[in-house]
Amino acid sequence: MIRIMITDDHAIVRQGLRQILSETDDLKVTGEAETGFQAIKIVRQKTFDVMLLDISLPDRNGIEILKQVKKDQPNLAILVLSMHTEHEFAVRALKAGASGYLNKQSAPAQLVTAIRQVASGDKYVSPAVAQELANAIGTDSDQPLYTNLSDREFQTLCQIAAGKTLADISAEMFLSPKTVSVYRARLLEKLKLTNNSELIRYAIKNKLVD
Repeated sequence: MIRIMITDDHAIVRQGLRQILSETDDLKVTGEAETGFQAIKIVRQKTFDVMLLDISLPDRNGIEILKQVKKDQPNLAILVLSMHTEHEFAVRALKAGASGYLNKQSAPAQLVTAIRQVASGDKYVSPAVAQELANAIGTDSDQPLYTNLSDREFQTLCQIAAGKTLADISAEMFLSPKTVSVYRARLLEKLKLTNNSELIRYAIKNKLVD
């Protein structure tokens, strides 16, 4: 029996996942969390084989939670299940320790296959993620500039491109406005841009926002 932990802040999503997994004999949901901190606490108390982890959580970015959980439970397979496109977070999630990345628009059968695969110790990547990985192993000169951003800088980029204010971003990232401003300055420098308008156009051009 594969014991599964679901971390997603939407109750209807958790219920839908439970329903899908209840139709299989070898998969069982034995834990749930709606925040990152709650997930960290639960995995420290109980044993799971696979965690389904959303990127967008109300208290912390999923990549940060992923890194912390892998630090606490290095043998736990984490399958990132997100609404974000592969362009945005797939490679970063895998580099952070995820065993796989799946878009929430994927078919239920694909989810079941992915869970079984990561539970066995293998990695799971969809064709879209495989393409992103192939792109990521090109020469440095072939790489988009955004691949050089740190996770915090990349998160700031996506938040600004989504229309979030400095106050919104600092609140969501649990950082001071001054710190977020530093990340903004760094990413503008790395992307060779000068203002938010150029940043937004860049994010849209590179399909970093929907």
